[in-house]
Amino acid sequence: MTKKLIVGNWKMNGSLATNAGLLQALLAGLNDDAIAVADVALCASSPYLAQLQTLLQGTALGWGAQDCSAHDSGAYTGEVAAAMLRDFACRYVILGHSERRQYHGENDDLVAQKAQRALAAGITPIVCVGETLADREAGRTEFVVKRQLSAVIHAVGHCASEIVVAYEPVWAIGTGRTATPEQAQAVHAVLRSQLKAASAHSSRNRILYGGSMNAANAAELLSQPDIDGGLIGGASLKADEFLSIIASCPLAAAVI
Repeated sequence: MTKKLIVGNWKMNGSLATNAGLLQALLAGLNDDAIAVADVALCASSPYLAQLQTLLQGTALGWGAQDCSAHDSGAYTGEVAAAMLRDFACRYVILGHSERRQYHGENDDLVAQKAQRALAAGITPIVCVGETLADREAGRTEFVVKRQLSAVIHAVGHCASEIVVAYEPVWAIGTGRTATPEQAQAVHAVLRSQLKAASAHSSRNRILYGGSMNAANAAELLSQPDIDGGLIGGASLKADEFLSIIASCPLAAAVI
């Protein structure tokens, strides 16, 4: 089993000053024990990627972006190409977050195209999948998440083992509600099976839980056999809480 992966999603938050203070506190708190159990990264809004590159180069913290274009270049005002993210040494890019799907009308095919572009640029896509409360209550959770992931698997082909998947039940995003460890594990197991069917190298895939994980619930969620880490929203803006989540990663996860 590989180390857990803990990724902070700052969403549309931050400033040069507050970012610097947060990064300083995180770097000060990332001791050898934390590095032994988890790979850690932060995904910020595009204007702050240069700051992350400057302050985090050569440290134990990785960084990435929150979206990229489905196009390589051209007349797409306001878009940011994956190759541009590579200029800032981004390792990750979050794609298909429920907020992008809801507020920007992103569908499965568009998310799949973006994943293709990210991989082509040498950036690991963190592909988000998840059901709404209505989907869950209608018993459609498995159908929805498999459909969303299937589009990406089909688009990236033999590179499917290079993606990270984040399960984020939409009803638990920023609501304070969290899937129970059993609910989360059940969906993660479905996604694991789907990835295994798609690639002989699926052991490389990491599946993160992304629904209001915090310091209080992280240990129980991260102890589940198919939960390989977390995609952390609001808690990643608080150094103490984010560090506490990292410290919740089980030591056994560091054994390969």
